[in-house]
Amino acid sequence: MSILTIAGSPSSRSRSSTLLQFASRRLAAQGFDVEEIGVQDVPAEDLIGGNYGSAAAGALRARVSRAKAVLIASPVYKASFAGGLKALLDLLDEKGLAGKLVLPIASGGSPAHLLALEYGFKPVLSALGARHILAGIYATDAQVKFAEDGSAAIDADVARRLDESIARIAEYARPARTTPEPACDLGRLLLNRRVSV
Repeated sequence: MSILTIAGSPSSRSRSSTLLQFASRRLAAQGFDVEEIGVQDVPAEDLIGGNYGSAAAGALRARVSRAKAVLIASPVYKASFAGGLKALLDLLDEKGLAGKLVLPIASGGSPAHLLALEYGFKPVLSALGARHILAGIYATDAQVKFAEDGSAAIDADVARRLDESIARIAEYARPARTTPEPACDLGRLLLNRRVSV
């Protein structure tokens, strides 16, 4: 089973995408197959027109369907998540996130936008059938800083919270181990053994 990340930022370099890439690298290092998609991967006319029948929308739904866990990241604009991400999520099936573990990730200018996760993001995920939604990860601009060379530094507390969520995702997404049946059940043999006197 794969893990899917969905980037909701229209920018190739954004704080929310940086957080998503951090999580993606951590999961890939643990041996998970991590697929990535973002609003930039779906033609604008499909997003704006809600073109559910397009090839890109079908490919999006197929990728979501294959995933056991989905990480979705967005910048917060005007106290809500990005409109482009909402348009992308509108291309999913009505219960497209049912049975999946979902981690919402957001970044915003200040802590004042933290509640956008609870009041904007999570209701949409629930409407798409998500019932297993992890506590969201929110970071301010000050907690994800870009250097002149393009590299990014994530605040230690944000990285710790991401790692905690990644551990839960890994536990959920890892195939259950089955204990091999012993070649010989000694207890059953002893109980069924007939002793002649």
